[in-house]
Amino acid sequence: MPLLQGRRLLVTGVLTDRSIAFAVAAEAQKEGAEVVLSGFGRGLRITQRIAKRLPQEADVLELDVNDPAHLESIAQQLDERWGALDGVLHAIAFAPNDALGGGFLDTPAESAEIAFRTSAFSYKALANALLPLLEKGDNGSVVGLDFDATVAWPIYDWMGVAKAALESVNRYLARDLGPRGIRANLVSAGPLATMAAGSIPGFEQLADNWNLFAPLEWDTRDNDPVAQAVLWLLSNRSRAITGEIIHVDGGYHAMGAPVREAALPTSAQ
Repeated sequence: MPLLQGRRLLVTGVLTDRSIAFAVAAEAQKEGAEVVLSGFGRGLRITQRIAKRLPQEADVLELDVNDPAHLESIAQQLDERWGALDGVLHAIAFAPNDALGGGFLDTPAESAEIAFRTSAFSYKALANALLPLLEKGDNGSVVGLDFDATVAWPIYDWMGVAKAALESVNRYLARDLGPRGIRANLVSAGPLATMAAGSIPGFEQLADNWNLFAPLEWDTRDNDPVAQAVLWLLSNRSRAITGEIIHVDGGYHAMGAPVREAALPTSAQ
């Protein structure tokens, strides 16, 4: 039987066909799931166009996770469509330009608050809005996309702080949703060449150095390993796992020193 046969899923964050969220939606359909996407503002039409590239075109519902009215509306629409929900992927993050790029000490509180609300608090807000539907579903699962927040990264600044908050929110969601039969887990991905990554100043430097530490070779163009981990967490095969952060990063997070030597510049060889 396919991994997600008959499961009803909401996938957020699909803006390009190179995104992790798109890969999750496409593979979920191949594994038997019914999928609905969400989009917002100017990105809504983009998501609607990208939805046509899935194996089966998916409907797109409007959702601004920072707007309580939108959260209420999408819950109502999913209730009318399915009457229950089995899983949701939270693939939403944003930080203003002045909250990234190395100006950590100069970031105003307002920008840090936007990063926190959109990238961390919205995980709770979305799960809570969909809670009645998830309770009616089959082993409901909430999954979020993360980037390891146990260390400070160059240029990541207040998005890194927001990801640390996301990891904490996940633990508290696991605590409060578990007694209601719903799981909450994160997938911490290595750097991938997505649109979101392209908006982070200095991303190339971070990605280029990844394979110095990662014992498994890491391909920034291949989001399938991350998508497969998400699918497993959305499936019944992970029904006893909650509050977890699964690292899909080639093993980088577990290393304390480089496992490979940096290549010398061509001119020095």
